[in-house]
Amino acid sequence: MERLEQQLNFLLEMDKLKSVFRQTYLADGSRKENDAEHSWHLVMMAFLLAEYANEPVDVLKVMKMVMLHDVIEIDAGDTYAYDTAGNATKRVRELAAAKRIFALLPDDQAAEFRGLWDEFEAMETMEARFANTLDKMQPLLLNHASEGKSWMEHGVKASQIMERNARTPEGSEALWQHMKTLIEENISKGNIKEG
Repeated sequence: MERLEQQLNFLLEMDKLKSVFRQTYLADGSRKENDAEHSWHLVMMAFLLAEYANEPVDVLKVMKMVMLHDVIEIDAGDTYAYDTAGNATKRVRELAAAKRIFALLPDDQAAEFRGLWDEFEAMETMEARFANTLDKMQPLLLNHASEGKSWMEHGVKASQIMERNARTPEGSEALWQHMKTLIEENISKGNIKEG
């Protein structure tokens, strides 16, 4: 029963993701999404878009990675992609969070889940690169659908988006080409600042 208690405690801890809000708005622009919604959306994307990965991927592994990739934000908070000051301390905060949160699990699952999180962060496997591509694509899709609401709110420039996505094609060149089209369309609409 101790194992089950640990697992149930972890699941209750995961419920806190519903209260971690991101800067990206829902597609309809009505409100900002939370981390649980973001993770669910990425799982759906992994399942649906796996055929666009640069190489064949273990879809279940990608789905696990994207489901777990932001659990550390329960402690570390969501750091906005273009927040220079927040990103300076992000890694330290996230490592401390990973240590605490994954330790809630039984040892074997703690090792597996932490391993998947570390793999996602390192971007050394095809699954991790594809998972990271999806993580970059999802907010871009939502920003496009909401007429650039978050981009305009933060005065985001095209150069910032391109810098953030420097490694995105490593997971899917096809998805990156589509993302570039959306970026260019939003620049022309004035939703993304030039420069």
